[in-house]
Amino acid sequence: MECRFALRSVPLFLVLCVGTALTWAQDLSGIAIHGFATQGFLYSTHNNYLTTQSSSGSLQWTDGALSVSDSLSDRLRIGIQLHMYQLGQLGGPNIQVDWASGDYRLNDYFAVRVGKVKTVMGLFNDSQDVDAVFPWALLPQCSYPIDNEGFYLAHLGGEVYGYLPLGKRGGSLRYDGYVGQSYLPLDGGFVKQLADSGLVLTSSPNGKTYGGDLRWQTPLPGLMVGFSPMVLGLDGAAENGNLHVPPFFMTAQYAQFTRGKFYFAGEYDRQPSTMVMTIGDQTMPQPMDMRSWYVMGNYQLTKHLRAGSYYSHYINKAMDTSMPENYSKDWVLSTRYDFNSNFYIKLEDHFLHGTGLGYYASTNPNGLQPNSNILAARIGFTF
Repeated sequence: MECRFALRSVPLFLVLCVGTALTWAQDLSGIAIHGFATQGFLYSTHNNYLTTQSSSGSLQWTDGALSVSDSLSDRLRIGIQLHMYQLGQLGGPNIQVDWASGDYRLNDYFAVRVGKVKTVMGLFNDSQDVDAVFPWALLPQCSYPIDNEGFYLAHLGGEVYGYLPLGKRGGSLRYDGYVGQSYLPLDGGFVKQLADSGLVLTSSPNGKTYGGDLRWQTPLPGLMVGFSPMVLGLDGAAENGNLHVPPFFMTAQYAQFTRGKFYFAGEYDRQPSTMVMTIGDQTMPQPMDMRSWYVMGNYQLTKHLRAGSYYSHYINKAMDTSMPENYSKDWVLSTRYDFNSNFYIKLEDHFLHGTGLGYYASTNPNGLQPNSNILAARIGFTF
């Protein structure tokens, strides 16, 4: 579910974020205020990426958010995050509610969260809205597509979670379980791709979702492993047809290891489903068996400089896997420099093979080349 308030421009929102940081302290009598603003740049040797005109160099990648939370009691906390972004033809000059929830913590073992709640799925899904915590300008798009961040990030419903100690030799467990309703934003990538295919949706497709996450902090210092299952379905209406995605089961398995200045992580996801588009009297089922994985690592070179790399791999096993539109292989080199605790810059080079992710027909009217190198840069301010 989206909540929007019209504003004239994205830069205005960034000014508001910076003004808030300079005017308010981060914690006022129990009220915590945080936020960020980023400006990105994309350049690609072939093809236009993520609905931008990246083959000519594009600055149309602006992002900002402001979150406010307050502890009403020792056990009850409420909060909300407002968000605005523009990524090529995605997003726009509107403020959206990323999440808004109340959190009641009975103890370390059991807590309840209700409202528009972040969806815990895989290693980074519930934190991908906070750019400042990552060294990457773009997370692995096979698992965390930035053009559909608004869809995956949260659901409307409830969640239970808690921590279970397993003793000195067992480590500890964190569990999450949730149920609710997911909504496909009209200004996101999925809806844009459907429009490029001729199905122009008039309301946000939605459907029931439920799932969970279990992550084990192992006895080996720095090693965490986890598993996330989810069930999701969607239905949406258009003037000339409809969209139907029967409930399907997706999974993610992941691991993360930190030791000193080193960081390593990896994840494997699978999403087998069938999307059915109806346009006029034509019904077009599209089978999908999306399998993706990535491995990543980075190293803190100095107090301010971090360097790393990752490889991400996506393939649709339900289609001809020799065709570029059914796979995406991305090798990435990345650096991040922190000027201080508030300002940072990221720079990375993507060697992208295949066109299965991030490309749109409307911004590539002359077709797609199978390979492209992409430069992604992002400067950010956080408080």
